[in-house]
Order: sequence, then structure tokens, then C-alpha cells
Amino acid sequence: MADKLKDILNKQSQQQDNVVGQLDDVVQLVGFMIGDEEYAVPILSIQEIIKPFTWTRVPQVPKYVLGVFNLRGAVIPLIDLRTKFGLPAKKHGEDTRFIVMRYGDDVAGFVIDRLTMAIRIKKENIGPAPDTINDEETIIDGVGKQEDKIITLLKVNKLLERDF
Repeated sequence: MADKLKDILNKQSQQQDNVVGQLDDVVQLVGFMIGDEEYAVPILSIQEIIKPFTWTRVPQVPKYVLGVFNLRGAVIPLIDLRTKFGLPAKKHGEDTRFIVMRYGDDVAGFVIDRLTMAIRIKKENIGPAPDTINDEETIIDGVGKQEDKIITLLKVNKLLERDF
């Protein structure tokens, strides 16, 4: 009887170790659309996702900085990712969202065309950023491969860098 109990406990321990190992091999992301392309950022970098509301314009900033907005007492810059990525500006629609991201003490809101979904990608299915990009300066962290699509993974720290 004691041997059977030990066997059962050993099997449960091994199964638990396997599950923990599998979780370590998965990256959890939030996907969103900008134009026709899907992008994703780590789920833990997202402070919140909200429907668009009014913001205050700020003079003498780059075109992609729409202005600032007040989120529970914090003044947060609002950046239009369409414009930052070189796409034409688009009027906000039903699916438009502000996605507030945080990296350390840096926080900003980004206008996205549409939220897609929470994504889980195995680390083995994430490739490096294309070779044509300067690794130091790029906002691209890598390329996630899923069965029917490719998702561009973005570096939150680079998105939040202030160049204005």
C-alpha cells in the first residue's frame, strides 16, 4: 500500500513539473491591429485598455503625439500608432481603443485600430526581428508564428521612449 501511494505521489509530482515547464515555454501577449497588420505586446506591460475619450492637444510635438489625457489623476501622453508607423490617420471607430502601457516608471496611451485577443505563443515559435533592422533602435522584439498568421512583437520600452 505504501509503495502504491509513493508511486501516485511521484506521478503527480512529475505531472506538476511538466505543467510548470510548459508554462515557462509560453509567452502571453495581447494582440491588436494597426492597419492590416497584427502586433502584440507582453500582457504584463498593459495597465489597461479603454474606449477612446477626449484628450487635450499639446503644441509643438510630433504629429503622432495626439496630446495628453487624464487617467485617474495621472496625465498620460496619447500616441497614435497609425501615424507613428507611417500610415494615414483614421477617424476613431467602434473598435478603436486606447491601450495604456507601462514599463518601469514610463506610461503612455496608444491608439490602436482594434483589439484582437490574448495570445499564447510558445517561445520556440518566436523568431528574431528581421536582419534588415538595427537591433539597438528597433521597436520590433521578434516575430511570432501561429498556424495561419505572423504577429509582430513590439518592445514596450522602445514604444515608451520619448523622442519629443
